[in-house]
Amino acid sequence: MRIAYLVSEYPAVSHTFILREAAALRRMDFHVKIASINPPKQPLARMTVEEREEAAATFYVKSASLNQIARSHLMTLMRTPGTYLSGLRFALALGGLDLRRILFGFFYFVEAVMIGRWMEAEELRHLHVHFANAAATVALIAARIFPIKFSLTVHGPDEFYDTAGTLLKEKIAAASLICCIGYFARSQLMKLAPFEHWDKLEVVPLGVNPEFFTPVSRETAERCEILCVGRLVPAKGQHILLAAFAELVRRGHAVRLRLVGEGPDRASLERAVAAAGLGEQVIFAGALNQDQVRQLYRTADLFALASFAEGIPVVLMEAMAMAIPCVSTFVAGIPELIVSERDGILVMPSDVQALTAALERLLRDPELRRRFGAAGRQRVLEKYDLNHNIRHLAQIFSRRLGELECGIGEISERRQP
Repeated sequence: MRIAYLVSEYPAVSHTFILREAAALRRMDFHVKIASINPPKQPLARMTVEEREEAAATFYVKSASLNQIARSHLMTLMRTPGTYLSGLRFALALGGLDLRRILFGFFYFVEAVMIGRWMEAEELRHLHVHFANAAATVALIAARIFPIKFSLTVHGPDEFYDTAGTLLKEKIAAASLICCIGYFARSQLMKLAPFEHWDKLEVVPLGVNPEFFTPVSRETAERCEILCVGRLVPAKGQHILLAAFAELVRRGHAVRLRLVGEGPDRASLERAVAAAGLGEQVIFAGALNQDQVRQLYRTADLFALASFAEGIPVVLMEAMAMAIPCVSTFVAGIPELIVSERDGILVMPSDVQALTAALERLLRDPELRRRFGAAGRQRVLEKYDLNHNIRHLAQIFSRRLGELECGIGEISERRQP
């Protein structure tokens, strides 16, 4: 089975699960080719070997020259002028009366033609997009111009905030399949979409490889390390985690906090660390590749994610697979992953006192850490094993895309000049 993936940026530090998904599908005899709107931000020197190989094989839309863009558009206009002009009208109409959105619609149209031509050259007829974002808008337009179908994986919660701006209703209506990473994500689409589109919504959890993320023996150290992996943005709640950490230090606990990630909150977090006099206890590790992050999991005693909004975080799955006891929040899809007091501890988001108490319980009780760590790994083995979940995705692709082949063929015949 041949399928194209379209991503806004690939490979990206925060989206390694897309790389793993593509690799796993290829091992199941899927022919997966990847296109990315933007080139990767991380330099090649900081990528893993696998990431460098993926980058070398990826088609980057914005790396095309003006000559290549002009040639692609001219060829498409000459071959199928009707669908080309129809696609252009559709893209511009998406902006309504907003001149800025109309301009972006034109840019998306330009990219959509590039994607469609690339898919023709690669003999690909189905396009799958992770996140219902701008890349999904490009796919929406491309499907109006070329004889292709597209599908989505919806993560949330960002996709659910400005559904009109992201054209989420239009994407649900036009997509042939929508994979939801959990029941919370599916429920939000059901709230938005008419009932007749609900049969498109499949729950397909993400996952991690428990053979790659394996537990290690942790010797009792003089200082316990709390690890947090995530972009330094308001939604991740690192300021709440930092406040809880400062209280733990004030109470005399020998702890260290390591923050992995970059983002706009770094400057304010660094100021808060300095103001609290925690410069020696808080480490800003920056953005790291997957191999580097896994090494930090091996030395962590606790994992904390104080998020205000999430889908179902892969970093929590990784920590749980390595039997690291986790503390997180009762938001969105996280309770689907962690059953509080069984697989870890969940607290209400923004509650510094509750987060402090949960971390302190684990710091004081090595046996509780061991029990939650073992239960967390078992939870991943049962529900979030990457290979098992990718087999489920492969079955859905095989069934759904197989059903679409006749329809695609009919569309292709109708579009012949």
